[in-house]
Amino acid sequence: MSAPPKTRGEPITDRRQLVAYLESGNKPESSWRIGTEHEKFAYRLSDLKPLPYEGPDGIREVLTRLQRYGWQPVEENGNIIALTQDDGANITLEPGGQFELSGAAVETLHQTCAEVHNHLRQVKEIGAELGTGMVGLGFQPKWRRDEIPWMPKGRYRIMREYMPKRGSLGIDMMTRTCTVQVNLDFASEADMVKKFRVSLALQPIATALFANSPFTEGKPNGFQSYRSHIWTDTDPDRTGDLPFVFEDGFGFERYVDYLLDVPMYFVYRDGTYIDASGQSFRDFMAGRLPALPGETPLITDFADHLTTSFPEVRLKKYLEMRGADGGPWRRLCALPALWVGLLYDGTALDAAWDLVKDWTTEERAHLRAEVPRHALRTPFRDDTVREVALKVLEIAHAGLVARRRNDNWGDDEAHFLDTLFAIAESGQTPADELLAKFHGAWGGSVDPVFKEYAY
Repeated sequence: MSAPPKTRGEPITDRRQLVAYLESGNKPESSWRIGTEHEKFAYRLSDLKPLPYEGPDGIREVLTRLQRYGWQPVEENGNIIALTQDDGANITLEPGGQFELSGAAVETLHQTCAEVHNHLRQVKEIGAELGTGMVGLGFQPKWRRDEIPWMPKGRYRIMREYMPKRGSLGIDMMTRTCTVQVNLDFASEADMVKKFRVSLALQPIATALFANSPFTEGKPNGFQSYRSHIWTDTDPDRTGDLPFVFEDGFGFERYVDYLLDVPMYFVYRDGTYIDASGQSFRDFMAGRLPALPGETPLITDFADHLTTSFPEVRLKKYLEMRGADGGPWRRLCALPALWVGLLYDGTALDAAWDLVKDWTTEERAHLRAEVPRHALRTPFRDDTVREVALKVLEIAHAGLVARRRNDNWGDDEAHFLDTLFAIAESGQTPADELLAKFHGAWGGSVDPVFKEYAY
């Protein structure tokens, strides 16, 4: 979740401005960048409980101490709710205190992996002082929904009240899930469309490879990626795999139309989030928003509204890959490697499109519905998702080799996929690994995960 905007931006008087806003993301290939984001659960080592915001070992104290590394605070109503750096990186808080790094836009996977490593070193040093830890999993494995503290951010109060009106698991999505995602650029509308279609079709493959949330409240929940399942019962108005993306004529205008049909959450004015939940952005543009009668939106309002739709791939001025569970350090580097390999080399992108272009709407829906429970073992055509994943990884590997982005030792970026090849070749997901330990060495307890898988 982003920090509150600092400037109000231009007024919106015409739908075309919204299309132009998305179009402004077009960049030449030389300017394409990689932006990796990951969330993690923060907890006390003494009792494994999630960190509250206040207190001597709370989230506020963690944010305060991180400022020694050059982070600058962002406040809302006197509370530090985010940190920023000059390179564009920021640290933000999800509703239940999940700690998120939104990395700077960098040129290579070597740089993004170094950034992740540096960030985890910083939070580990702070944790050693405070007696706290952080762990990457797709879903909080131990604590109940009512045991999760809420962070003091105005937009979360509004979402918290609205979510249960639209689905039964929205509060869990807000407070008990963690993901890793990557944000990638496009050159033109046609390039955006091709990348959107490929990444949306293949998002369940990423979900399967990264499946890492098999526990709920201390017990197996029957899913490989419970985090992914949660999105199927959060809010049908703003989630899903967007079949219209594959229809003829899809482009920036069609996505704007989709966004205008997504009900609003809020409007941000003068440091305050105004509740507009369930209201229409179309009415806002016509000056008929009940929450702000007579006012029309600013471009920053549209930028905010963009962040309140939650499809498996999200279009802003770039494309966000949103299908993966959070995980340990190596998989935080592997997620951007997968998508950069597929989308940032023309030959690889063509090969990926050839793989998915004849998949039907029903087949894509089947993958979206079944992968959260069965992951790599999900049946697909005459094979399983595991066989599809191996093909996808070979394409991504070739794409990374072709990029020829070497580090100081002469290694290209392809080795960041090694951990995913190991998963696909063995057929054993991260969730399978956790379940085997739960039923074996851990003796039916999830508590060891907070030690063995801590950053």
